[in-house]
Amino acid sequence: MSRLDDAPIRFTLNGRPYELSRAQVEARLADAAPEAIHKHAVRVNNIWFPAVQAFEAAVGVPRSEFISHTARRHLAALGFDLRGEIEARGSATDTAPTQDVGTPGPEESTTIASPEEEWHTEANVQAAVVTELAHRGWRILSVANTAAREHGIDVIARGDRGTVGIEVKGFPSRSYADSRRAHEIKRTSPSTQAGHWFAAAVLAAMRLRGKQPDWQSAIALPEFQRYRD
Repeated sequence: MSRLDDAPIRFTLNGRPYELSRAQVEARLADAAPEAIHKHAVRVNNIWFPAVQAFEAAVGVPRSEFISHTARRHLAALGFDLRGEIEARGSATDTAPTQDVGTPGPEESTTIASPEEEWHTEANVQAAVVTELAHRGWRILSVANTAAREHGIDVIARGDRGTVGIEVKGFPSRSYADSRRAHEIKRTSPSTQAGHWFAAAVLAAMRLRGKQPDWQSAIALPEFQRYRD
């Protein structure tokens, strides 16, 4: 299902404002040859590209100046198909079709999930939510940069049933994300920390109900029994 309209999205990257539409992305990648896909992929003009390559070409910003999550969330907001953003729980790999550079023949599958990035991070959950909403016809109004701990509502979208604000949480890891502390084990167990994150999400959702009573307020969580309990 397409987005409600083809309105461009507006965002700030490294302190500079940008405006980008789906048509612009398609036009700027019309003659591009896709690079090898190692992790995250996006389908533009029915061809699979690495997400960072597509975003770099579309915006004109070198990929050294943004992270893959930035590319994924903005491309997802425009309604493009993404693959590799979430590794299925209990699965060692996540696959997506890739087009051999210069060979428009049958599509293949390539492993693009990275063992270094857990599927249940807040950034990955947010990317999955934005992608699904865009596919269901919702217009994405705002997506917070969770990787940079940006304050505000994580996702704001508008659909036939009105506007919804979504608070997104991941599931805690047993180790630190900071590579300098990767060898350390967290003192707080993931289960205990998940309880704190859930409470924070509920509080944020309740506050949104007070601030925007005409909106729907929702919480997005990865599939873990701890959250269901």
